[in-house]
Amino acid sequence: MKAIYLAAALVLLSGTAGTAGEFATKDEAVAMVKKAFGFIKSEGSQKGYAEITNKKGQFTDRDLYVVVYGLDGKVLAHGANEKLIGKDLIDATDVDGKFFVKERTELARKSAEFWQDYKFVNPVTKKVEPKQMFCMRQDETAVCAGVYRL
Repeated sequence: MKAIYLAAALVLLSGTAGTAGEFATKDEAVAMVKKAFGFIKSEGSQKGYAEITNKKGQFTDRDLYVVVYGLDGKVLAHGANEKLIGKDLIDATDVDGKFFVKERTELARKSAEFWQDYKFVNPVTKKVEPKQMFCMRQDETAVCAGVYRL
């Protein structure tokens, strides 16, 4: 009987172990933003933005990636979609019509760091999901990374 309970426990544990780290946490988002912030500060924006945009680089992990916006709404670096770099997204809206980039730049002007809620396409699931984005203002930019809330 002990063997059956042990086998059942192992099955349960193996099932949860594979999914426990599948998605990033809020703590991981904060750590990633702080790491990117420091990298940009020490290496400069040109090298920093290139590394952030590199999908195989140190600033992309599962569904977690860093983005950098100018406070004018222009995308300066994007860890999930390099086609957005250089685009002015100040008027971009999420599926609910929320001007999330405009809100982000306004929040960055008011606070050195902040959380923001909106909806965005998860690069892992390819579905629009609620997202919480952590950002830190760096000069005239916002360095951000977020987590998806299923």
